[in-house]
Amino acid sequence: MKYIPAFFIAFLFIACQPQSTNENQIIPDLSEAPPESVGMSSTRLERIDNVLNEYVDNHWIPGAVAVVTRKGKVVYKKSFGYKNVEQNQPMKTDDIFRIASQTKAITTVALMMLYEEGKFLLDDPVHQYIPEFEDPTVLVEIDLEIGKYETEPAKSQITIRQLLTHTSGIGYGFIHPKMNFFYEPAGIPDGFVVSDATLGDKIILLAKQPLLFEPGSDWAYGLNTDVAGYLVEVLSEMTLQEYFSEKIFKPLGMDDSHFYLPEDKLDRLVTIYESTEDGIKPSEEDSYNYPFEGGMSYFSGGAGISATAMDYTRFMQMLLNGGELNGKRLLGRKTIDLITTNQIGDLRIWGGAEFGLGFALVTDEQKHLTLNSVGNYAWGGYFSTTYWMDPEEELSATLMTQMAPTTHGEVHDKFHVLVYQAIID
Repeated sequence: MKYIPAFFIAFLFIACQPQSTNENQIIPDLSEAPPESVGMSSTRLERIDNVLNEYVDNHWIPGAVAVVTRKGKVVYKKSFGYKNVEQNQPMKTDDIFRIASQTKAITTVALMMLYEEGKFLLDDPVHQYIPEFEDPTVLVEIDLEIGKYETEPAKSQITIRQLLTHTSGIGYGFIHPKMNFFYEPAGIPDGFVVSDATLGDKIILLAKQPLLFEPGSDWAYGLNTDVAGYLVEVLSEMTLQEYFSEKIFKPLGMDDSHFYLPEDKLDRLVTIYESTEDGIKPSEEDSYNYPFEGGMSYFSGGAGISATAMDYTRFMQMLLNGGELNGKRLLGRKTIDLITTNQIGDLRIWGGAEFGLGFALVTDEQKHLTLNSVGNYAWGGYFSTTYWMDPEEELSATLMTQMAPTTHGEVHDKFHVLVYQAIID
């Protein structure tokens, strides 16, 4: 049975009180420092080594890269196991992972950069910018066995805020069979695309499919961030690939983050494995070849990016710094306040967490469930990657492996404990 780790269901991390900064002060780039210089224990961080080596030695994961920062310093950056077991290729810290849904945070930042330029308001209807979304319908009932269903006109329009909070009623086909009944015949992908499809073509098709529920009435994880990515394209008059590259990756020095990998970086892409009764084996799923096969024309804002652990760490540090890294400001700190404040009212997501704009948020009620700070914000990726940011402790952490499916996803929850137990100040 596929294991869905608690970090990805409960999201026991979250929300942000970002660090206030002087606009004229350059916040330094990330650099490595002794853990003790920022209140962490080298000896205690070595416990991460013990656990990740155990998972590799027992053939529960092929390998991993883990990075921890505190107070703007990298205190832990190590690789374990293998990028490719069969070829005996050791994992390196600069190897590249399919980060899947960790792309959503990048798309959220991109859209909020345009928000800061006055391109839209969060409660604007989506159809104001993508006309095909006007007058959506809602699925009332469906019999999947005989293919009979009933819809009715939605009582309200989908808003941009609802896209960023997954409250629009748009689902994921692989999570919601009722939606897949409509999405699959229409050729709407979940984000891993090895055809010559384009984002705009598929989002326009998605706009005509029924919704799971009335916009704003519930929470359901879905293709909302792919729609948000297309909205970035419409508002910026750039492809999402161009916008990410010019506005986010280059300013932050995320040199190894791409929708589709250049040929000279393919040898750094980590092989995807899946759990078996005897350990692990390479995945044979063809769609997972999306970083280097097909038309390379579909820029999925919900799942399309591949990156190194350090590249993503730079992105997280920008957020922890209040929107700036090494003198390059992407967002204002008040926008990050908004992003990391609960946006879904009394609704709750998996595990009872709140949700901001693009991130799960830890509540006071959840703090007692594990080592945590109220104010953490986080998400994860389909191929067994995870991250979180803790403004209270000025800390970020990411653990990346490549497993789909996995029966040992609990390694992410253990990593969470191992990071926090190393704080000694």
